[in-house]
Amino acid sequence: MEAASGPSEDEIAALRAIVEGTARSTGDDFFASLVRHLAQAIGVSYAFVAEFADVATRVRTLAFWGRGTPRPNVEFNLAGTPCEDVVRGGLCHHPAGVQAKFPADRSLVDLGIESYLGVPLLDGNGNILGHLAVCDERPMPPEPRRLFVFRIFATRAAVELERLRVEQQLAESERRYRDLYEEAPNAYVSITSEGVLRDVNRRATQLLGYEAAELIGSNVLSYFADTPAGRELAERTLRGAGGGEDVSGVEMEMRRRDGSPLWIAVWMRPMRDTSGSIRAVHSIWVDITDRVLAEAERTRLREQNLYLQEEIKAVHNFEEIVGRSPALAAVLEKVRRVAPTDATILLLGETGTGKELIARAIHSASRRRDKPLIKVNCAALPTGLVESELFGHEKGAFTGAIAGRTGRFELADGGTIFLDEIGELPADSQAKLLRVLQEREFDRVGGTSPRKIDVRVIAATNRDLLAAVRERSFREDLYYRLNVFPLGLPPLRERAEDIPRLAIFLLEKFAARVGRRFEGIEPRTCLLYTSRWGYRRSASEPRTSHGWRYSSWKSSRHESDVDSRGSSPEHCVAWRHTLGRETSANWRTSSSER
Repeated sequence: MEAASGPSEDEIAALRAIVEGTARSTGDDFFASLVRHLAQAIGVSYAFVAEFADVATRVRTLAFWGRGTPRPNVEFNLAGTPCEDVVRGGLCHHPAGVQAKFPADRSLVDLGIESYLGVPLLDGNGNILGHLAVCDERPMPPEPRRLFVFRIFATRAAVELERLRVEQQLAESERRYRDLYEEAPNAYVSITSEGVLRDVNRRATQLLGYEAAELIGSNVLSYFADTPAGRELAERTLRGAGGGEDVSGVEMEMRRRDGSPLWIAVWMRPMRDTSGSIRAVHSIWVDITDRVLAEAERTRLREQNLYLQEEIKAVHNFEEIVGRSPALAAVLEKVRRVAPTDATILLLGETGTGKELIARAIHSASRRRDKPLIKVNCAALPTGLVESELFGHEKGAFTGAIAGRTGRFELADGGTIFLDEIGELPADSQAKLLRVLQEREFDRVGGTSPRKIDVRVIAATNRDLLAAVRERSFREDLYYRLNVFPLGLPPLRERAEDIPRLAIFLLEKFAARVGRRFEGIEPRTCLLYTSRWGYRRSASEPRTSHGWRYSSWKSSRHESDVDSRGSSPEHCVAWRHTLGRETSANWRTSSSER
Protein backbone atom coordinates (compact mmCIF):
# COMPACT_ATOMS: atom_id res chain seq x y z
CA MET A 1 0.00 0.00 0.00
CA GLU A 2 1.30 3.42 -0.92
CA ALA A 3 1.70 5.76 2.08
CA ALA A 4 -0.39 8.92 2.11
CA SER A 5 1.64 11.85 0.93
CA GLY A 6 2.12 14.84 3.34
CA PRO A 7 1.38 18.46 2.56
CA SER A 8 3.30 19.92 -0.34
CA GLU A 9 5.89 22.60 0.07
CA ASP A 10 3.49 25.12 -1.50
CA GLU A 11 0.81 24.29 1.04
CA ILE A 12 3.29 24.61 3.90
CA ALA A 13 4.45 27.95 2.53
CA ALA A 14 0.83 29.13 2.29
CA LEU A 15 0.12 28.15 5.88
CA ARG A 16 3.32 29.86 7.00
CA ALA A 17 2.27 33.01 5.13
CA ILE A 18 -1.10 33.04 6.87
CA VAL A 19 0.43 32.57 10.33
CA GLU A 20 3.27 35.03 9.88
CA GLY A 21 1.15 37.61 8.11
CA THR A 22 -1.78 37.69 10.51
CA ALA A 23 -0.47 36.49 13.89
CA ARG A 24 0.22 39.99 15.24
CA SER A 25 -2.70 41.77 13.59
CA THR A 26 -6.38 42.26 14.34
CA GLY A 27 -9.17 44.24 12.80
CA ASP A 28 -8.33 46.38 9.77
CA ASP A 29 -4.63 45.53 9.94
CA PHE A 30 -5.45 41.83 9.95
CA PHE A 31 -7.62 42.02 6.83
CA ALA A 32 -5.07 44.17 4.97
CA SER A 33 -2.36 41.61 5.74
CA LEU A 34 -4.64 38.69 4.88
CA VAL A 35 -5.59 39.86 1.36
CA ARG A 36 -1.96 40.72 0.58
CA HIS A 37 -0.70 37.27 1.61
CA LEU A 38 -3.69 35.58 -0.05
CA ALA A 39 -2.89 37.19 -3.41
CA GLN A 40 0.72 36.15 -3.06
CA ALA A 41 -0.06 32.57 -1.99
CA ILE A 42 -2.51 31.93 -4.85
CA GLY A 43 -0.68 34.02 -7.41
CA VAL A 44 -3.43 36.43 -8.46
CA SER A 45 -3.52 40.18 -9.04
CA TYR A 46 -6.53 41.07 -6.89
CA ALA A 47 -7.94 39.94 -3.52
CA PHE A 48 -10.51 41.50 -1.21
CA VAL A 49 -12.65 40.74 1.84
CA ALA A 50 -16.10 42.32 2.18
CA GLU A 51 -19.05 42.48 4.62
CA PHE A 52 -22.67 43.44 4.20
CA ALA A 53 -23.28 47.19 4.18
CA ASP A 54 -26.40 47.55 6.37
CA VAL A 55 -28.54 45.62 3.86
CA ALA A 56 -28.13 42.15 2.35
CA THR A 57 -28.03 43.53 -1.22
CA ARG A 58 -25.00 45.75 -0.77
CA VAL A 59 -21.43 45.10 0.46
CA ARG A 60 -18.34 47.12 1.33
CA THR A 61 -14.75 45.94 1.31
CA LEU A 62 -12.77 45.73 4.54
CA ALA A 63 -9.47 45.36 2.69
CA PHE A 64 -8.65 45.44 -1.05
CA TRP A 65 -5.32 44.37 -2.61
CA GLY A 66 -4.56 44.93 -6.31
CA ARG A 67 -1.46 44.65 -8.44
CA GLY A 68 0.99 44.64 -5.56
CA THR A 69 -0.50 47.56 -3.59
CA PRO A 70 -3.41 48.29 -1.19
CA ARG A 71 -6.43 49.80 -2.90
CA PRO A 72 -9.08 52.11 -1.41
CA ASN A 73 -12.09 50.29 -0.01
CA VAL A 74 -15.24 50.39 -2.14
CA GLU A 75 -18.93 49.81 -1.62
CA PHE A 76 -21.17 48.30 -4.33
CA ASN A 77 -24.46 46.55 -5.02
CA LEU A 78 -24.39 42.77 -5.36
CA ALA A 79 -26.84 42.59 -8.24
CA GLY A 80 -25.21 41.76 -11.56
CA THR A 81 -21.85 40.74 -9.98
CA PRO A 82 -20.28 37.31 -9.37
CA CYS A 83 -20.31 38.17 -5.66
CA GLU A 84 -24.12 37.82 -5.68
CA ASP A 85 -23.80 34.06 -6.11
CA VAL A 86 -21.21 33.86 -3.31
CA VAL A 87 -23.37 35.45 -0.62
CA ARG A 88 -26.17 33.03 -1.47
CA GLY A 89 -24.16 30.43 0.36
CA GLY A 90 -21.65 28.62 -1.79
CA LEU A 91 -18.23 28.73 -3.41
CA CYS A 92 -18.30 30.52 -6.74
CA HIS A 93 -15.55 29.85 -9.28
CA HIS A 94 -15.40 31.30 -12.78
CA PRO A 95 -12.13 30.02 -14.32
CA ALA A 96 -12.49 32.30 -17.37
CA GLY A 97 -14.84 34.58 -19.30
CA VAL A 98 -16.19 36.34 -16.21
CA GLN A 99 -16.60 39.65 -18.05
CA ALA A 100 -18.89 38.08 -20.60
CA LYS A 101 -21.01 36.48 -17.86
CA PHE A 102 -21.39 39.74 -15.90
CA PRO A 103 -21.28 42.61 -18.39
CA ALA A 104 -23.14 44.94 -15.96
CA ASP A 105 -20.22 44.78 -13.50
CA ARG A 106 -18.19 47.72 -14.82
CA SER A 107 -15.42 47.17 -12.29
CA LEU A 108 -14.60 43.78 -13.83
CA VAL A 109 -14.58 45.29 -17.31
CA ASP A 110 -12.47 48.29 -16.34
CA LEU A 111 -9.88 46.13 -14.57
CA GLY A 112 -9.81 43.57 -17.39
CA ILE A 113 -10.73 40.68 -15.06
CA GLU A 114 -10.88 37.25 -16.72
CA SER A 115 -11.34 34.87 -13.75
CA TYR A 116 -12.98 34.99 -10.29
CA LEU A 117 -13.03 32.84 -7.15
CA GLY A 118 -15.17 33.66 -4.06
CA VAL A 119 -16.36 31.96 -0.87
CA PRO A 120 -18.83 33.10 1.84
CA LEU A 121 -17.65 33.87 5.39
CA LEU A 122 -19.80 32.08 7.95
CA ASP A 123 -20.06 32.51 11.74
CA GLY A 124 -20.34 29.63 14.19
CA ASN A 125 -24.09 29.37 13.57
CA GLY A 126 -23.75 29.23 9.77
CA ASN A 127 -24.88 32.84 9.20
CA ILE A 128 -23.24 34.65 6.28
CA LEU A 129 -21.16 37.61 7.47
CA GLY A 130 -19.56 38.56 4.14
CA HIS A 131 -17.26 36.97 1.55
CA LEU A 132 -13.65 36.58 0.46
CA ALA A 133 -12.76 36.79 -3.23
CA VAL A 134 -9.78 36.79 -5.61
CA CYS A 135 -9.69 37.66 -9.32
CA ASP A 136 -7.11 37.90 -12.08
CA GLU A 137 -6.61 39.06 -15.69
CA ARG A 138 -5.61 35.48 -16.54
CA PRO A 139 -7.69 32.33 -16.45
CA MET A 140 -7.82 30.58 -13.07
CA PRO A 141 -8.17 26.82 -13.61
CA PRO A 142 -9.68 24.78 -10.71
CA GLU A 143 -6.51 23.58 -8.97
CA PRO A 144 -7.03 21.67 -5.67
CA ARG A 145 -4.02 23.33 -4.03
CA ARG A 146 -5.36 26.77 -4.81
CA LEU A 147 -8.80 25.92 -3.44
CA PHE A 148 -7.22 24.41 -0.32
CA VAL A 149 -5.20 27.53 0.41
CA PHE A 150 -8.17 29.75 -0.39
CA ARG A 151 -10.39 27.93 2.11
CA ILE A 152 -7.74 28.26 4.82
CA PHE A 153 -7.63 32.03 4.32
CA ALA A 154 -11.44 32.20 4.24
CA THR A 155 -11.75 30.32 7.55
CA ARG A 156 -9.29 32.64 9.24
CA ALA A 157 -11.07 35.69 7.81
CA ALA A 158 -14.47 34.41 9.02
CA VAL A 159 -13.13 33.92 12.57
CA GLU A 160 -11.72 37.43 12.69
CA LEU A 161 -14.85 38.97 11.19
CA GLU A 162 -17.01 37.19 13.75
CA ARG A 163 -14.70 38.38 16.52
CA LEU A 164 -15.04 41.94 15.25
CA ARG A 165 -18.82 41.61 15.16
CA VAL A 166 -18.86 40.45 18.80
CA GLU A 167 -16.46 43.22 19.75
CA GLN A 168 -18.68 45.80 18.06
CA GLN A 169 -21.73 44.43 19.81
CA LEU A 170 -19.93 44.61 23.14
CA ALA A 171 -18.78 48.14 22.38
CA GLU A 172 -22.30 49.17 21.43
CA SER A 173 -23.71 47.52 24.53
CA GLU A 174 -21.11 49.26 26.67
CA ARG A 175 -21.87 52.57 24.96
CA ARG A 176 -25.57 52.17 25.67
CA TYR A 177 -24.81 51.22 29.25
CA ARG A 178 -22.43 54.16 29.61
CA ASP A 179 -25.08 56.49 28.21
CA LEU A 180 -27.61 55.14 30.67
CA TYR A 181 -25.03 55.37 33.44
CA GLU A 182 -23.94 58.89 32.61
CA GLU A 183 -27.38 60.30 31.79
CA ALA A 184 -29.23 58.55 34.60
CA PRO A 185 -31.42 60.86 36.75
CA ASN A 186 -29.78 59.42 39.87
CA ALA A 187 -26.15 59.48 40.97
CA TYR A 188 -24.18 56.21 40.61
CA VAL A 189 -20.93 55.95 42.54
CA SER A 190 -18.44 53.18 43.24
CA ILE A 191 -16.65 53.32 46.58
CA THR A 192 -13.72 51.23 47.84
CA SER A 193 -13.86 49.54 51.22
CA GLU A 194 -11.65 52.40 52.50
CA GLY A 195 -14.25 54.99 51.44
CA VAL A 196 -12.39 56.24 48.35
CA LEU A 197 -14.47 57.11 45.28
CA ARG A 198 -13.56 54.87 42.33
CA ASP A 199 -16.09 56.05 39.78
CA VAL A 200 -18.94 58.55 39.52
CA ASN A 201 -21.46 59.35 36.84
CA ARG A 202 -22.42 62.77 35.54
CA ARG A 203 -25.36 63.15 37.90
CA ALA A 204 -23.05 62.76 40.90
CA THR A 205 -20.88 65.61 39.63
CA GLN A 206 -23.98 67.77 39.11
CA LEU A 207 -25.27 67.12 42.62
CA LEU A 208 -21.98 67.87 44.37
CA GLY A 209 -20.71 70.58 42.02
CA TYR A 210 -17.32 68.96 41.40
CA GLU A 211 -15.72 67.57 38.24
CA ALA A 212 -15.36 63.80 38.01
CA ALA A 213 -11.56 64.10 38.10
CA GLU A 214 -11.84 65.96 41.42
CA LEU A 215 -14.15 63.37 42.96
CA ILE A 216 -12.39 60.17 41.88
CA GLY A 217 -9.68 59.29 44.37
CA SER A 218 -11.10 61.48 47.16
CA ASN A 219 -12.71 60.30 50.39
CA VAL A 220 -16.47 60.17 50.06
CA LEU A 221 -16.99 61.08 53.73
CA SER A 222 -15.51 64.54 53.13
CA TYR A 223 -18.65 65.49 51.17
CA PHE A 224 -21.08 64.71 53.99
CA ALA A 225 -22.27 67.41 56.39
CA ASP A 226 -20.78 67.45 59.86
CA THR A 227 -24.14 66.66 61.43
CA PRO A 228 -25.70 63.54 62.98
CA ALA A 229 -27.54 62.93 59.70
CA GLY A 230 -24.36 63.56 57.72
CA ARG A 231 -20.86 62.20 58.28
CA GLU A 232 -21.71 60.29 61.43
CA LEU A 233 -24.52 58.38 59.72
CA ALA A 234 -22.47 57.93 56.52
CA GLU A 235 -19.60 56.33 58.44
CA ARG A 236 -21.93 53.79 60.06
CA THR A 237 -23.70 53.05 56.78
CA LEU A 238 -20.49 52.62 54.78
CA ARG A 239 -19.03 50.42 57.49
CA GLY A 240 -22.10 48.19 57.33
CA ALA A 241 -21.98 47.96 53.52
CA GLY A 242 -18.27 47.15 53.68
CA GLY A 243 -19.16 44.31 56.02
CA GLY A 244 -21.58 42.80 53.52
CA GLU A 245 -24.87 44.50 54.44
CA ASP A 246 -27.26 45.92 51.84
CA VAL A 247 -28.41 49.48 52.47
CA SER A 248 -31.80 50.72 51.31
CA GLY A 249 -33.20 54.25 51.34
CA VAL A 250 -31.14 55.77 54.18
CA GLU A 251 -31.49 59.57 54.15
CA MET A 252 -28.27 61.53 54.64
CA GLU A 253 -27.15 65.16 54.53
CA MET A 254 -24.28 66.25 52.28
CA ARG A 255 -22.76 69.60 51.34
CA ARG A 256 -22.37 70.87 47.80
CA ARG A 257 -19.27 72.71 46.67
CA ASP A 258 -20.97 76.06 47.36
CA GLY A 259 -21.83 74.98 50.90
CA SER A 260 -25.56 74.54 50.29
CA PRO A 261 -27.25 71.47 51.78
CA LEU A 262 -27.80 68.33 49.70
CA TRP A 263 -30.08 65.60 51.02
CA ILE A 264 -29.91 62.16 49.42
CA ALA A 265 -31.57 58.77 49.85
CA VAL A 266 -28.82 56.12 49.63
CA TRP A 267 -28.84 52.54 48.40
CA MET A 268 -25.64 50.46 48.72
CA ARG A 269 -24.65 46.96 47.65
CA PRO A 270 -21.27 45.31 48.27
CA MET A 271 -19.46 43.91 45.20
CA ARG A 272 -17.35 40.77 45.67
CA ASP A 273 -14.47 39.38 43.61
CA THR A 274 -13.99 35.73 42.62
CA SER A 275 -12.59 34.89 46.04
CA GLY A 276 -15.68 36.28 47.77
CA SER A 277 -13.89 39.32 49.20
CA ILE A 278 -15.67 42.70 49.02
CA ARG A 279 -13.68 44.83 46.62
CA ALA A 280 -16.05 47.80 46.36
CA VAL A 281 -19.46 49.17 47.25
CA HIS A 282 -21.80 50.32 44.51
CA SER A 283 -24.17 53.06 45.61
CA ILE A 284 -27.15 54.93 44.19
CA TRP A 285 -27.93 58.45 45.43
CA VAL A 286 -31.37 59.96 44.90
CA ASP A 287 -31.68 63.72 45.39
CA ILE A 288 -34.41 64.41 47.97
CA THR A 289 -33.29 67.95 48.88
CA ASP A 290 -36.51 69.62 47.72
CA ARG A 291 -38.64 67.19 49.71
CA VAL A 292 -36.57 67.52 52.90
CA LEU A 293 -36.45 71.31 52.70
CA ALA A 294 -40.18 71.43 51.96
CA GLU A 295 -40.85 69.25 55.01
CA ALA A 296 -38.62 71.51 57.10
CA GLU A 297 -40.48 74.55 55.80
CA ARG A 298 -43.83 72.91 56.56
CA THR A 299 -42.60 72.13 60.06
CA ARG A 300 -41.43 75.73 60.50
CA LEU A 301 -44.75 77.09 59.26
CA ARG A 302 -46.67 74.67 61.45
CA GLU A 303 -44.70 75.76 64.52
CA GLN A 304 -45.10 79.38 63.49
CA ASN A 305 -48.81 78.86 63.05
CA LEU A 306 -49.10 77.27 66.48
CA TYR A 307 -47.20 80.16 67.97
CA LEU A 308 -49.37 82.72 66.23
CA GLN A 309 -52.52 80.90 67.29
CA GLU A 310 -51.34 81.16 70.87
CA GLU A 311 -50.70 84.84 70.34
CA ILE A 312 -54.16 85.36 68.87
CA LYS A 313 -55.69 83.80 71.96
CA ALA A 314 -54.20 86.64 73.98
CA VAL A 315 -56.06 89.88 73.37
CA HIS A 316 -53.42 92.16 71.87
CA ASN A 317 -54.14 95.03 69.58
CA PHE A 318 -52.19 98.20 68.92
CA GLU A 319 -55.49 100.07 68.87
CA GLU A 320 -55.59 99.48 72.63
CA ILE A 321 -53.05 102.31 72.93
CA VAL A 322 -55.40 104.76 74.58
CA GLY A 323 -54.63 108.35 75.44
CA ARG A 324 -53.95 111.85 74.14
CA SER A 325 -51.48 113.12 76.69
CA PRO A 326 -48.41 114.96 75.38
CA ALA A 327 -46.15 112.24 76.81
CA LEU A 328 -47.95 109.46 74.91
CA ALA A 329 -48.30 111.59 71.78
CA ALA A 330 -44.52 112.07 71.74
CA VAL A 331 -44.03 108.31 71.95
CA LEU A 332 -46.47 107.64 69.11
CA GLU A 333 -44.77 110.27 66.95
CA LYS A 334 -41.45 108.46 67.41
CA VAL A 335 -43.18 105.16 66.58
CA ARG A 336 -44.51 106.68 63.38
CA ARG A 337 -41.01 107.84 62.37
CA VAL A 338 -39.06 104.68 63.17
CA ALA A 339 -41.59 102.00 62.14
CA PRO A 340 -40.89 102.11 58.35
CA THR A 341 -37.15 101.57 58.95
CA ASP A 342 -35.34 98.39 59.99
CA ALA A 343 -33.57 100.04 62.91
CA THR A 344 -33.17 98.02 66.10
CA ILE A 345 -35.32 99.53 68.86
CA LEU A 346 -34.87 99.41 72.63
CA LEU A 347 -38.08 100.06 74.58
CA LEU A 348 -37.44 101.40 78.08
CA GLY A 349 -40.07 101.66 80.77
CA GLU A 350 -41.49 100.34 83.98
CA THR A 351 -43.54 97.19 84.11
CA GLY A 352 -47.03 97.76 82.70
CA THR A 353 -46.23 100.81 80.58
CA GLY A 354 -47.31 99.02 77.39
CA LYS A 355 -43.98 97.99 75.87
CA GLU A 356 -45.49 95.03 74.06
CA LEU A 357 -48.30 97.17 72.64
CA ILE A 358 -45.75 99.65 71.31
CA ALA A 359 -43.73 96.78 69.79
CA ARG A 360 -46.85 95.53 68.02
CA ALA A 361 -47.62 99.04 66.80
CA ILE A 362 -44.12 99.35 65.35
CA HIS A 363 -44.42 95.98 63.61
CA SER A 364 -47.90 96.76 62.25
CA ALA A 365 -46.68 100.02 60.74
CA SER A 366 -43.50 98.51 59.22
CA ARG A 367 -42.89 96.89 55.84
CA ARG A 368 -42.71 93.56 57.69
CA ARG A 369 -46.36 93.74 58.74
CA ASP A 370 -47.27 90.69 56.58
CA LYS A 371 -44.65 88.55 58.36
CA PRO A 372 -44.91 87.28 61.94
CA LEU A 373 -44.11 89.16 65.11
CA ILE A 374 -42.53 86.61 67.44
CA LYS A 375 -42.54 87.47 71.15
CA VAL A 376 -39.95 86.08 73.55
CA ASN A 377 -39.95 86.72 77.29
CA CYS A 378 -36.27 86.30 78.12
CA ALA A 379 -36.98 86.11 81.83
CA ALA A 380 -39.30 83.12 81.34
CA LEU A 381 -36.98 80.98 79.20
CA PRO A 382 -36.05 77.66 80.87
CA THR A 383 -32.58 77.62 82.41
CA GLY A 384 -30.18 75.70 80.19
CA LEU A 385 -32.48 75.87 77.17
CA VAL A 386 -32.21 79.57 76.35
CA GLU A 387 -30.11 79.02 73.22
CA SER A 388 -32.32 76.16 72.06
CA GLU A 389 -35.43 78.32 72.42
CA LEU A 390 -33.88 81.28 70.62
CA PHE A 391 -31.85 79.56 67.92
CA GLY A 392 -33.24 76.00 67.76
CA HIS A 393 -31.31 72.74 67.90
CA GLU A 394 -30.42 69.76 65.74
CA LYS A 395 -31.55 66.24 66.40
CA GLY A 396 -29.23 64.61 68.93
CA ALA A 397 -27.64 67.94 69.94
CA PHE A 398 -28.14 67.08 73.62
CA THR A 399 -29.83 64.50 75.79
CA GLY A 400 -33.53 64.49 75.02
CA ALA A 401 -33.20 66.21 71.63
CA ILE A 402 -35.01 63.42 69.77
CA ALA A 403 -35.91 65.75 66.90
CA GLY A 404 -34.72 69.02 65.42
CA ARG A 405 -36.41 72.19 66.66
CA THR A 406 -36.93 75.54 64.98
CA GLY A 407 -35.91 78.45 67.18
CA ARG A 408 -37.73 81.73 67.67
CA PHE A 409 -35.33 83.62 65.40
CA GLU A 410 -36.04 81.20 62.54
CA LEU A 411 -39.77 81.56 63.11
CA ALA A 412 -39.36 85.32 62.86
CA ASP A 413 -37.37 85.22 59.61
CA GLY A 414 -38.61 88.04 57.40
CA GLY A 415 -40.56 89.56 60.28
CA THR A 416 -39.90 91.00 63.74
CA ILE A 417 -38.79 89.46 67.01
CA PHE A 418 -39.69 91.13 70.31
CA LEU A 419 -37.23 90.31 73.08
CA ASP A 420 -38.98 91.32 76.29
CA GLU A 421 -36.99 91.54 79.53
CA ILE A 422 -33.74 91.57 77.54
CA GLY A 423 -31.81 92.43 80.69
CA GLU A 424 -32.46 88.91 82.03
CA LEU A 425 -30.64 87.19 79.15
CA PRO A 426 -27.71 85.01 80.35
CA ALA A 427 -24.19 86.15 79.49
CA ASP A 428 -23.41 83.26 77.09
CA SER A 429 -26.61 83.90 75.16
CA GLN A 430 -25.81 87.62 74.97
CA ALA A 431 -22.73 86.79 72.85
CA LYS A 432 -24.83 84.79 70.38
CA LEU A 433 -27.45 87.53 70.20
CA LEU A 434 -24.68 90.03 69.44
CA ARG A 435 -23.58 87.83 66.52
CA VAL A 436 -27.13 87.80 65.16
CA LEU A 437 -27.28 91.59 65.28
CA GLN A 438 -23.85 91.98 63.67
CA GLU A 439 -23.73 89.17 61.09
CA ARG A 440 -27.43 88.40 60.58
CA GLU A 441 -26.67 84.70 61.06
CA PHE A 442 -26.65 82.12 63.85
CA ASP A 443 -25.92 78.44 64.53
CA ARG A 444 -28.42 75.99 65.87
CA VAL A 445 -27.37 74.12 69.00
CA GLY A 446 -25.49 71.10 67.66
CA GLY A 447 -25.32 72.58 64.17
CA THR A 448 -22.16 73.11 62.16
CA SER A 449 -23.22 75.54 59.45
CA PRO A 450 -24.55 79.08 59.99
CA ARG A 451 -28.10 80.00 59.01
CA LYS A 452 -28.83 83.40 57.47
CA ILE A 453 -31.86 85.33 58.71
CA ASP A 454 -33.57 88.64 58.03
CA VAL A 455 -35.13 89.75 61.31
CA ARG A 456 -35.88 93.10 62.88
CA VAL A 457 -35.13 93.14 66.60
CA ILE A 458 -37.17 95.08 69.14
CA ALA A 459 -35.94 94.68 72.70
CA ALA A 460 -37.57 95.86 75.91
CA THR A 461 -36.51 96.12 79.54
CA ASN A 462 -37.57 97.65 82.83
CA ARG A 463 -33.99 97.57 84.11
CA ASP A 464 -31.28 100.19 83.94
CA LEU A 465 -29.06 98.52 81.31
CA LEU A 466 -26.31 101.12 81.65
CA ALA A 467 -26.04 100.23 85.34
CA ALA A 468 -25.96 96.55 84.34
CA VAL A 469 -23.16 97.33 81.89
CA ARG A 470 -21.18 99.04 84.66
CA GLU A 471 -21.79 96.01 86.89
CA ARG A 472 -20.59 93.76 84.02
CA SER A 473 -23.82 91.74 84.07
CA PHE A 474 -24.72 92.97 80.57
CA ARG A 475 -22.39 93.26 77.60
CA GLU A 476 -21.52 96.81 76.65
CA ASP A 477 -21.21 96.01 72.92
CA LEU A 478 -24.64 94.33 72.94
CA TYR A 479 -26.13 97.33 74.72
CA TYR A 480 -24.97 99.71 72.01
CA ARG A 481 -26.20 97.32 69.29
CA LEU A 482 -29.66 97.30 70.89
CA ASN A 483 -29.72 101.01 71.75
CA VAL A 484 -29.84 102.19 68.13
CA PHE A 485 -33.23 103.84 68.67
CA PRO A 486 -34.11 104.03 72.38
CA LEU A 487 -37.75 104.73 73.12
CA GLY A 488 -38.81 105.53 76.68
CA LEU A 489 -42.41 104.87 77.68
CA PRO A 490 -43.97 107.11 80.36
CA PRO A 491 -45.77 105.48 83.32
CA LEU A 492 -49.41 106.33 83.93
CA ARG A 493 -48.55 108.70 86.78
CA GLU A 494 -46.86 110.93 84.20
CA ARG A 495 -49.96 111.05 82.00
CA ALA A 496 -52.83 111.20 84.47
CA GLU A 497 -55.01 113.03 81.93
CA ASP A 498 -55.30 109.70 80.04
CA ILE A 499 -56.96 107.96 83.00
CA PRO A 500 -60.58 108.88 82.05
CA ARG A 501 -60.05 107.54 78.57
CA LEU A 502 -58.55 104.34 79.95
CA ALA A 503 -61.48 103.99 82.32
CA ILE A 504 -63.98 104.34 79.47
CA PHE A 505 -62.05 101.85 77.35
CA LEU A 506 -61.72 99.24 80.10
CA LEU A 507 -65.31 99.54 81.31
CA GLU A 508 -66.69 99.08 77.80
CA LYS A 509 -64.47 96.06 77.38
CA PHE A 510 -65.59 94.48 80.66
CA ALA A 511 -69.24 95.37 80.01
CA ALA A 512 -69.15 93.36 76.77
CA ARG A 513 -67.53 90.45 78.60
CA VAL A 514 -70.20 90.20 81.33
CA GLY A 515 -73.15 91.19 79.14
CA ARG A 516 -73.91 94.53 80.81
CA ARG A 517 -74.73 97.88 79.20
CA PHE A 518 -72.43 100.76 80.14
CA GLU A 519 -73.96 104.23 80.17
CA GLY A 520 -71.02 106.35 81.31
CA ILE A 521 -68.93 107.63 84.23
CA GLU A 522 -69.86 110.65 86.26
CA PRO A 523 -67.43 113.57 85.92
CA ARG A 524 -66.73 113.72 89.68
CA THR A 525 -65.81 110.03 89.62
CA CYS A 526 -63.43 110.60 86.72
CA LEU A 527 -61.78 113.48 88.58
CA LEU A 528 -61.40 111.26 91.60
CA TYR A 529 -59.77 108.55 89.48
CA THR A 530 -57.43 111.12 88.01
CA SER A 531 -56.26 112.29 91.42
CA ARG A 532 -56.21 108.80 92.95
CA TRP A 533 -54.57 106.82 90.14
CA GLY A 534 -52.23 109.61 89.18
CA TYR A 535 -50.00 108.31 91.95
CA ARG A 536 -50.11 104.72 90.71
CA ARG A 537 -47.24 103.24 88.79
CA SER A 538 -48.80 102.03 85.54
CA ALA A 539 -51.88 101.45 83.44
CA SER A 540 -52.15 97.84 84.59
CA GLU A 541 -53.41 98.67 88.08
CA PRO A 542 -56.64 100.53 87.11
CA ARG A 543 -57.55 97.60 84.88
CA THR A 544 -57.52 95.24 87.86
CA SER A 545 -59.50 97.64 90.07
CA HIS A 546 -62.17 98.30 87.45
CA GLY A 547 -62.56 94.60 86.89
CA TRP A 548 -63.26 94.03 90.58
CA ARG A 549 -65.65 96.92 90.87
CA TYR A 550 -67.54 96.04 87.73
CA SER A 551 -68.14 92.47 88.85
CA SER A 552 -70.08 93.79 91.86
CA TRP A 553 -72.53 95.90 89.85
CA LYS A 554 -76.19 95.46 90.61
CA SER A 555 -77.53 97.82 87.97
CA SER A 556 -76.67 98.99 84.47
CA ARG A 557 -75.07 102.12 85.93
CA HIS A 558 -71.65 102.19 87.58
CA GLU A 559 -72.02 103.10 91.26
CA SER A 560 -68.71 104.22 92.67
CA ASP A 561 -67.96 103.89 96.36
CA VAL A 562 -67.49 107.61 96.19
CA ASP A 563 -70.62 109.69 96.80
CA SER A 564 -71.73 110.89 93.35
CA ARG A 565 -75.20 112.15 94.16
CA GLY A 566 -76.27 115.21 92.26
CA SER A 567 -74.71 114.20 88.95
CA SER A 568 -77.16 113.69 86.11
CA PRO A 569 -77.15 110.71 83.72
CA GLU A 570 -76.70 113.18 80.88
CA HIS A 571 -73.29 114.08 82.27
CA CYS A 572 -72.31 110.42 82.35
CA VAL A 573 -73.38 109.86 78.77
CA ALA A 574 -71.66 113.04 77.63
CA TRP A 575 -68.37 111.92 79.20
CA ARG A 576 -68.70 108.51 77.64
CA HIS A 577 -69.36 109.77 74.13
CA THR A 578 -66.80 112.56 74.21
CA LEU A 579 -63.99 110.45 75.61
CA GLY A 580 -64.97 107.47 73.46
CA ARG A 581 -64.74 109.48 70.25
CA GLU A 582 -61.46 111.06 71.23
CA THR A 583 -59.97 107.76 72.36
CA SER A 584 -60.90 105.76 69.29
CA ALA A 585 -59.91 108.54 66.91
CA ASN A 586 -56.54 109.19 68.52
CA TRP A 587 -54.51 106.23 67.23
CA ARG A 588 -56.54 105.85 64.03
CA THR A 589 -55.64 109.43 63.12
CA SER A 590 -51.99 108.66 63.73
CA SER A 591 -52.26 105.47 61.69
CA SER A 592 -53.83 107.23 58.71
CA GLU A 593 -50.94 109.67 58.58
CA ARG A 594 -48.33 106.95 58.11
